[in-house]
Amino acid sequence: MVRRKFDLIVMTVCLALLGYFAWYAFYGPRGFDHQKAIEASATQLQAQLDTLRNERKKLEMRVSLMRPDSIDPDMLDELARANLDFGKPGDLVIMTAK
Repeated sequence: MVRRKFDLIVMTVCLALLGYFAWYAFYGPRGFDHQKAIEASATQLQAQLDTLRNERKKLEMRVSLMRPDSIDPDMLDELARANLDFGKPGDLVIMTAK
């Protein structure tokens, strides 16, 4: 009789532990539900990373055009007009308030 009670108590404790771990496997902080949210977040972050990489390539291209060893005349003209307010004698200048 004592042996049966002990077996019943051990079985109950084991089932309780199994239930505890099963619940955490599905609903815990690293469970299956959260795995889907993490995957969605990863795809969103990957898209953001791709956008930033493309922007960086564009900026690197603009910087390479402004290097002293390979100055692009069009880039120099554009920067001089924008930053120094220079223009050619035949240009039409429209003043805007900043």
